[in-house]
Amino acid sequence: MDLSFYTAAVGANAQQGRMNVIANNLANINTEGYKSQSAGFVDLLYNKYYKAATKDPETGCGARVEKTDILYEQAGTMPTGGAFDFAISGEGFFAVYDPGTGDVFYTRNGHFSMSNYGENLFYLVDDEKRLVLSKDFNIIRIDPSEQNQEPDIGVFDFNSKEGMLLKGNNNYMPVDKNGSPFLNERAVLARGRLEMSNVDLAYEMSRVIETQRAYQMTLKMVQTSDEIEQTINNLR
Repeated sequence: MDLSFYTAAVGANAQQGRMNVIANNLANINTEGYKSQSAGFVDLLYNKYYKAATKDPETGCGARVEKTDILYEQAGTMPTGGAFDFAISGEGFFAVYDPGTGDVFYTRNGHFSMSNYGENLFYLVDDEKRLVLSKDFNIIRIDPSEQNQEPDIGVFDFNSKEGMLLKGNNNYMPVDKNGSPFLNERAVLARGRLEMSNVDLAYEMSRVIETQRAYQMTLKMVQTSDEIEQTINNLR
């Protein structure tokens, strides 16, 4: 395949991947605790194209989306009045335990509720009925007769957040390079409020235009390469 066709094709595919990331951000602009994402690109293989040249110039083969970075900047909060709604002021995550799998997930979405696990035992859970963990990494029991009590909710952080796995519904799972979670004593919880999405609509729309233009340029490159090939064929 002609290198110009290949470079244009992978370029169009990369811009499509970037557009998918932007579309996901826009779709979650009103999702509590959502953190915006950005596509990270990497250069593809470089070749020594003119072997006979004194200094062989390197010609690249385009770029592709290698990873999706998560932007953890804190967003504003919105009052809800919910007895078990909490927003974190500062760095860190809530920790929730899935009793079915034994996994612990981390999230900024503090929309919690009280759930009965039988025998009048009530615990603090998230929207997916996973158990919210305390500062001591224990599940939190709630007395239904005293819903104004202050649950001992823990806020945990990591030395590095790079590479955390996004597990859906604003839940994250750390990998080895993130290290062990530690309790963030400086974080403050605001009760009756929820953190909103940190998606910047104006910025995302500017990225939409930028990505569309880049996509159009790659398609124009395909068209130009095709016209050159047709001209060469006609000369024969």
